[in-house]
Amino acid sequence: MTMITKPSLDRWLLQRIFEKIGPAPIRFYFKGENVSPPHVTPLATINVADWQTLAKLILDPEIGFGEGYAKGTIQVEGDLPAALTAVYRTMAERPGPAWYSRLRSKWMEWSQSNSLHGSRANIHRHYDLGNDFYKLWLDAQLLYTCAYFPTPSSGLEQAQIAKMDHICRKLRLRPGETVVEAGCGWGAMALHMARSYGVSVKAFNISREQIQHARQRAAEEDLTGRVEFIEDDYRNLSGKFDVFVSVGMLEHVGLDHYADMGRVIHRSIGNRGRGLLHFIGKNQKGDFSRWIRRRIFPGAYAPTLREAMTVLEPWNYSVLDVENLRWHYARTLEHWLQRFDNSGSAIAAKYDAWFRRAWRLYLAGSIAGFRSGSIQLFQMLFAGPECRPLYWTRAALYRDSQNQPAHKEHEREPGEPQPQREPWIHATS
Repeated sequence: MTMITKPSLDRWLLQRIFEKIGPAPIRFYFKGENVSPPHVTPLATINVADWQTLAKLILDPEIGFGEGYAKGTIQVEGDLPAALTAVYRTMAERPGPAWYSRLRSKWMEWSQSNSLHGSRANIHRHYDLGNDFYKLWLDAQLLYTCAYFPTPSSGLEQAQIAKMDHICRKLRLRPGETVVEAGCGWGAMALHMARSYGVSVKAFNISREQIQHARQRAAEEDLTGRVEFIEDDYRNLSGKFDVFVSVGMLEHVGLDHYADMGRVIHRSIGNRGRGLLHFIGKNQKGDFSRWIRRRIFPGAYAPTLREAMTVLEPWNYSVLDVENLRWHYARTLEHWLQRFDNSGSAIAAKYDAWFRRAWRLYLAGSIAGFRSGSIQLFQMLFAGPECRPLYWTRAALYRDSQNQPAHKEHEREPGEPQPQREPWIHATS
């Protein structure tokens, strides 16, 4: 009978990981043994510290890696986002998760339900960590959603302003109009719409720390008469508006509550209004990362375009434009991770090592998700059946730094009138 030696057992166990994740170009190292797929140059080496961590990694690679990395029993030598991108790509070609992983995901859906009470608990766990924490690695206005980079070399501050202008131009905001924003973060978008486009905004949020910051900014800019920040669930909003805006909030609604959101939108803007949904999505239906839901973003769900349409279809809303900013979000996250790493000492002064590693993995893993295409970033512009036409072409969306139209006169559509300069449309900064 052939005896299995300990080194050969260790190697055999490491090889079992690749059966789960596919032939990703990485190397696993455990107690003197290392394994990588044949004929590849590894992008990184993943060091596993103990048997318990190895067993969890084999049983459930996503949860096992996340927990091990946060705990420090998994160390990565090399480019973490690049390594995770490679793993996500090979995992996409493997069979779906095992039954116990699917069961755990279903349990999370139940325990992290986005009911009125559940949403408050979920949002509090993520967004009320302290504004000072987010100030360390977000831009100056604390925009925590995908930026829009006019050029690949644009800085984060410029790209976040460009994102807000991109949305406002899509919506064709006019002075004097009324806007309702569901999920307003730290208030930058609402303030920008009021300040730069002359609209009045009511913005809803259930994060107390974010609302307090937003109200302070409104007072400092003397915009309290034009922007009202309301600490309440968006489902409780009332009143009639011209425009509905949701930037980075649909991910927190939950598939079971899309009908509720559709009713709120119709109650707010009726058949004459228009709106925009900006959200993380997927090409194919599937669970959101179980580790991120467990440790970072409870209650999160990234819908497909088909699923997102269930918000709008019952109310006969027309989709006017869909844009995928997947690569812009990858670039946004690259900026955030660099700033996070540069603020390492300041973060270490406030939070323990587990927290720092977990959040670093969340940012790096999100970069990998957008690079690999396992997640997308959609902007969906829609309007009611009685809404006036917003624009003839997309030309108004794209203007150079001198605020000039991106098209020449000879590029007009047949029969289109001479374009007029509209001072309320602002160029990106």
